[in-house]
Amino acid sequence: MTAAAAQTTDVGVVTRRTRVVEAPSGPLPLDDLLAAQEPVIFRGLASGWALAAAGRKGPKAAIDYLKQFDAGRPVVGYTGAPGIGGRYFYDDAMTGLNFEGRPVSLRRYLDAVADHLDDPNPPSFYIGSTDLDGYLPGLRAENSLSLPPPAPGAAPPLVSIWLGNRTTAATHFDMSNNLACSLVGRRRFTLFPPEQVQNLYPGPLEPTPGGQVVSLVDPSAPDLVRYPRYALAAEAGQVAELEPGDVLFYPALWWHNVEALEPFNAMINVWWNRSPAFMDTPMTTLLHGLLSLRDRPDAEKQAWRALFDYYLFGAPDRATAHIPEAARGDLAPLDALAARRLRARIQQKLNR
Repeated sequence: MTAAAAQTTDVGVVTRRTRVVEAPSGPLPLDDLLAAQEPVIFRGLASGWALAAAGRKGPKAAIDYLKQFDAGRPVVGYTGAPGIGGRYFYDDAMTGLNFEGRPVSLRRYLDAVADHLDDPNPPSFYIGSTDLDGYLPGLRAENSLSLPPPAPGAAPPLVSIWLGNRTTAATHFDMSNNLACSLVGRRRFTLFPPEQVQNLYPGPLEPTPGGQVVSLVDPSAPDLVRYPRYALAAEAGQVAELEPGDVLFYPALWWHNVEALEPFNAMINVWWNRSPAFMDTPMTTLLHGLLSLRDRPDAEKQAWRALFDYYLFGAPDRATAHIPEAARGDLAPLDALAARRLRARIQQKLNR
């Protein structure tokens, strides 16, 4: 294993490098990765994949390779004017977005990218998070990771593809663990741990450029007058520079800014969780917290914090060890049936 941790005195510049390790000979050690809770790059792990091999012949060869798997279903293509510099973000008023998304033919959209490969200032073309098996059936047979089986009760991994020219996905987080496989073109991830949320200046909950809240700070040109705490995020951040064939792991809820750096870029990513598939998204809890908690008096909020710590964030059996098993009710461990019953009760209360 090797690690680079270069430091700089430039305020607001992320310079620490993500740890790089050699590709394993067998399945990825997902348990070890989750235990460490740190990003890591597996150098060259996907270099033998067919899409990576096509990319080494040039962007048009990679595009032609992808087109042969096109199922003919419309995908969502995001297109921005040359003036946005490839950064998918808000308009100046922050009430709308600086790009448009619409259903497109995958084949024709890739042709549009190909038509602008030599353009020094092209429009921005971007296809994000598109289900691999549904839209490019057969591609995964020639381009896949060796992974251990899913945890009991967990949903199977979600495998998707990301395509486009020089584009930037603004700093955001995902609710799943991620394996990002850079296959065509270079990519740069700028990563921040979850506890840096207040130093990243998150924007509105909606609308958002990609479905998740994004940081308002551009890591490539941070405005420290407007966003001074970002300097603290930069100190805690790290940069992962990916060549074609590299695979980056980063844990759920890590913030990441993603730059695709070539005239054509392709990435396959794998999202997965160890949580049972019947569990709801905590974002729903956050939204309900805005409704039920945020504007209460501070003393009440602190009291509720103690209750949440007791029932949700402490040891799972802390709230039940002293209660007979038959009397534990909603505090008992959840299964799919109990989750459905609890969800129905919550919906009933919300619809009062």
